[in-house]
Amino acid sequence: MPKKISAPITASDNFLSKQTLLVLSPHADDEAYGCAGTIAKIKELGGKVYIMVFSIADLWQYTKKYTFVKKEIRAQEFARTAEFLKVDGYDIIFKESDKHLRLDAIPRRDLVSIIERDSKVALDKIKPTMVALPAVSYNQDHCAIFQAGFTACRPRGVEDNLNFPRIVLAYDNPTLFWNVEHEKFHPNFYVDISKYWGTKIKALAFHQSQLKPRLHHCSLESLEHLVKLRGKEISVEAAEAFTCYRFVC
Repeated sequence: MPKKISAPITASDNFLSKQTLLVLSPHADDEAYGCAGTIAKIKELGGKVYIMVFSIADLWQYTKKYTFVKKEIRAQEFARTAEFLKVDGYDIIFKESDKHLRLDAIPRRDLVSIIERDSKVALDKIKPTMVALPAVSYNQDHCAIFQAGFTACRPRGVEDNLNFPRIVLAYDNPTLFWNVEHEKFHPNFYVDISKYWGTKIKALAFHQSQLKPRLHHCSLESLEHLVKLRGKEISVEAAEAFTCYRFVC
């Protein structure tokens, strides 16, 4: 039966070892910011992990100065991250510049179709038990993928014989402090990554073209502070935090 989330849940090792996780990542690096520690932990415990990246393209990127980064570089960085994290499979959906940072212009039904059945790591193909969505934020691509992913995870009838992810989460991001009040991130599901926070930092470091300077809120240093803050919220060294929308046990 559905379990009402009234207090924070901390996922146990036994629970995570049985999961098949699908991470929906609007861009290459979102998976590392939000879930790299959880990915590493699930894999070490014997579970499975897949990542669906929606958009990689040529882009002027500001780090310490504006630099033109080609999509091939972004794809290589993500591939190294995925290999490092030992994921079981991934798919990069769009590589066209007119789609990058414009996912909100794609009809939601088309995005839902990709998530449900068209991608090589679609719900109906890998049948995940757990799906991690990007939390709602000011980023239009994150909102588009959250809405499409949330729709794709809608309740299904048993007679439909379609995949029904039993756990639906939204993952953290260092930018979420800049949300309007009614869209603030309120985590109620945590994964202890005390043994894996270093792995998380290394995973993000593979996205070298995207790295921010030390004091930026999306820097490696700031990400380390964030996971240690989340850890303090559940009295461990480091954690990743999620909002849980469905937990069926």
